[in-house]
Amino acid sequence: AEAVWLARKIAGLRIFEDEAGKFNRSLADEDGAVLVVSQFTLYGDARKGRRPSFTEAARPEHAEPLCDRFAHLLRAEGIAVETGIFGAVMAVHLVNDGPVTLLLDTASGRLE
Repeated sequence: AEAVWLARKIAGLRIFEDEAGKFNRSLADEDGAVLVVSQFTLYGDARKGRRPSFTEAARPEHAEPLCDRFAHLLRAEGIAVETGIFGAVMAVHLVNDGPVTLLLDTASGRLE
């Protein structure tokens, strides 16, 4: 349920400006694409000690199929998807265009 919600949310989230400068256009409206890369280090917990703990990250045997399913669900929403190589060390270059960065978290349990 979480992967479905997240794929639909990302495809339809109006985060691109229209002609009036308002956030009224979605990734689908823009005919945009998504790069799906698994990044377990986002779950790093550095509250204790000097070495981050990654115990909250999903195990690879669970995370890899979840990543694949998520990419498939985005494609089903009509979004072009590129993927990284699961478990590989990769150099990913990106440009944040604008002042907006959003965190979409399904952990709240409120999937609308």
